[in-house]
Amino acid sequence: MTNAKKKETEQPEEKMQFETDVFRLLDIVTNALYSNRDVFLRELISNSADACDRLRYDALQNAKLTEGSAPFNIRITPENNNTTLTIADNGIGMDRKELIENLGTIARSGTAAILENLKNSGKDKDMSLIGQFGVGFYASFMVAGKVTVISSKAGDDTTWYWESDGQTGFTIREATIDESKLISDEHGTTIILDMKGDAIDYLLEDKITQIILEYSDHVEVPIYLDNKLKELKEGEEEQPINAASALWTRPKNEITKDQYKEFYHHIGNLFDEPVLTSHWTAEGKIEYTALLFIPSLRPWDLYDPERKNALRLYVKRIFITDQLDTILYPWLRFVRGIVDSQDLPLNISREMLQTNPVVHKIRSGVTKKLLSEIDKLSRDDEASFATLWHQFGMVIKEGLYDAVEHRDDIFKICRFFSTNDPEKPTSLKDHIGRMPEEQDTIYYISGDNAESLRSSPQIEGFTARGIEVLLMTDTVDEFWLQQVKEYEGKKFKSVTQGNINLDNFDKEKNDDNKEEDKENDVSIESLTTILQTELAEHISFARASKRLTDSPVCLVADEGGVDMHMEQVLKIQHKYEPNRKPILEINPKHKLIQKLAELSDKGENQELLKDSAKMLMDQALIIQGSPLPDRAGFAKRMASFMEKGLLD
Repeated sequence: MTNAKKKETEQPEEKMQFETDVFRLLDIVTNALYSNRDVFLRELISNSADACDRLRYDALQNAKLTEGSAPFNIRITPENNNTTLTIADNGIGMDRKELIENLGTIARSGTAAILENLKNSGKDKDMSLIGQFGVGFYASFMVAGKVTVISSKAGDDTTWYWESDGQTGFTIREATIDESKLISDEHGTTIILDMKGDAIDYLLEDKITQIILEYSDHVEVPIYLDNKLKELKEGEEEQPINAASALWTRPKNEITKDQYKEFYHHIGNLFDEPVLTSHWTAEGKIEYTALLFIPSLRPWDLYDPERKNALRLYVKRIFITDQLDTILYPWLRFVRGIVDSQDLPLNISREMLQTNPVVHKIRSGVTKKLLSEIDKLSRDDEASFATLWHQFGMVIKEGLYDAVEHRDDIFKICRFFSTNDPEKPTSLKDHIGRMPEEQDTIYYISGDNAESLRSSPQIEGFTARGIEVLLMTDTVDEFWLQQVKEYEGKKFKSVTQGNINLDNFDKEKNDDNKEEDKENDVSIESLTTILQTELAEHISFARASKRLTDSPVCLVADEGGVDMHMEQVLKIQHKYEPNRKPILEINPKHKLIQKLAELSDKGENQELLKDSAKMLMDQALIIQGSPLPDRAGFAKRMASFMEKGLLD
């Protein structure tokens, strides 16, 4: 024991408060999170195993950190006389700052966001929601009225004492010499739980053993149970409770579904069931084993720009890091699990890993395998795939512009709403399979939700002719469509852009019909002139529409312009100012347009025509979801038109 640790008397302690929001969250965690309180032990064992993994890695660069130390282990000691349960490890340990940061706050980077999610859910005690955030250590307070933590960081000379009842904050000070002796090596953490009266059964050896075997058998660090009543015979070695072998190294046929699930809970700090589990070994130029999971619930910070992936990298079963950005593409940041490489050197720095070619090859292999597994899931289990796509589809589509080399495989699993089915989204393959033979274009429309898009005037001509239109409802769609121009030889085309001619799909239209259309085009010529004059500030020009059937008017972008919805997105997110005005299309077969055209041809009631032009523009903007430039003027015109209609 170093001099700095020889504190024979109790040291001055510092009383500290949990963060304000933490009190509420801690109350939820301790009183309502788990219907099965057994998992508190799983959480503490998981933390201890992580501490051992981290010290194992640090010792690769500094062997002195573990010099003279016993092999990594976790030791559980029940004390029936004073009703305490002790969980001790000889892992990396914590110093004063880490104790305050790790135990004095909960999810310190996202506490406010967690509480906001809880508030929005309307279910403060919703286990599935709270469980997404991983509370780890705080599960202790489900069974303990007081929790004491004694910890010494490897390479440090001071042992620290932390104590809390989970209600009135916590105290922290240097540990006394007797308290320091509770650390099995010169480093590690010992947690002492003063058990509540209704949790005494967790001191029973059989119950502890059962919990370890159920939840922590896969933990690679051996877990020992101290039994002071049982002495080892001469030559007999103490045996761990758990198998103490890395789960991913075992043959798949020897691993049960429950074992996979518990490993997922351990590795991801999650409480849902994975919607997809993928376990394989890659052999060839590079060798690695991967055990990956896709959650059934999206993490609360999935769209946080600073969110990193949480895949753990091991080298020859030694934990290296869980903060390697290049091991997964950003659009797979929701994946949990491990990759264990046989080719990377153990002493490689985390910085060098970022650009290591082996890591990039692993990323490519992992991505191909995951996309293949998701594609298989879409065929074998539609319900599970639907869950996966609902939770993560929008993120996966980021890969369409972020990973060109995987684009074809991503397209296989992409799903889009369409005018074909109001409930079930479609794949591009199925969409193309329903196309008429003469159709060489994939038509789409973008917007905020599928329901409103189905009633968009721009798709009327398509639906009237039985032409299916894809409904692009994710913001990310607008961005990948700027880069991806076609799929399997068929070009993507927005129905709100350019002058679309649907005559090729009018199989039964005869010459008389075509001549009638031509006459209608001529008859609205004077009306379009008035519209262009009155609306010159807002539109580039007006023209007869080939896409409208029921609505009188709509707005579209010109062929080289920005798609209508994309323009709205850019205005909101980037304060974009368009340099081109939209085109106003009018329906020459609509009775309102025909009546206005008649007045225009006769040169009658010019004031009415001017007001009508503005009303048509307002209508087009409202349907488009765009703000009106003159709301007061719109209200007056609307009242005037209603008054005339009622009086006539």
